[in-house]
Amino acid sequence: MSEGSLVIGTRRYSSWSLRGWLAVRLAGLDVEEVVIPLSNDGSTSAIKTISPSGKVPYLEHRGVAVWESIAICEYCADHVPSLWPASPRPRAFARSIAAEMHAGFRALRAAMPMNVGRNARPLANGTTDDIDADIARIDAIWTEARLDFGQDGAFLFGPQFTLADVMFAPIVSRFLSYDVMPSPESVAYMKAVRAHPLVDQWYQDALAEPKEWRNARFEDIP
Repeated sequence: MSEGSLVIGTRRYSSWSLRGWLAVRLAGLDVEEVVIPLSNDGSTSAIKTISPSGKVPYLEHRGVAVWESIAICEYCADHVPSLWPASPRPRAFARSIAAEMHAGFRALRAAMPMNVGRNARPLANGTTDDIDADIARIDAIWTEARLDFGQDGAFLFGPQFTLADVMFAPIVSRFLSYDVMPSPESVAYMKAVRAHPLVDQWYQDALAEPKEWRNARFEDIP
């Protein structure tokens, strides 16, 4: 008997669902997964009847309701504190970059929506200054974290896949989909994230979704 449910959107496209799902799985919460395909117009009525915000992911666990990916991450860390780095300085850095990811990089996210079925195909019309600025900032974050805290492992803070990595996992997917190749340090990090067993499981489940769930809004980006 599960202890609740996690409502997510189409795995192929739902970047925020990926974050919530990774956090829940890393924490080992025993919840049932409920997948609701995203509609073409971006407004999915079935989600609005379940989630207080009308968006995914939405977690119910042991009678507690949690929405917004970053709140789900913190809820999971309440159960498994080691999902954040243990020491104050790297933990503060990890939380800061996770919050920056949650609130920022709007130009990149708008121009390059997540689509795990798109493979290394750049935008036909190239990037803009705003997109390039987002890419540069993400590259700087990853490089600083790796050089300052992560030298003994493959992820931002070393060998453990933390909630900071969770928050940036969909950006890794976008970079791979749109053939964005930042610094060598960041490219190595991207490869490590893509190879993580949970990330790979998400990809495999996404690619196995029914073709009827495909969404022209995300598929037809040149």
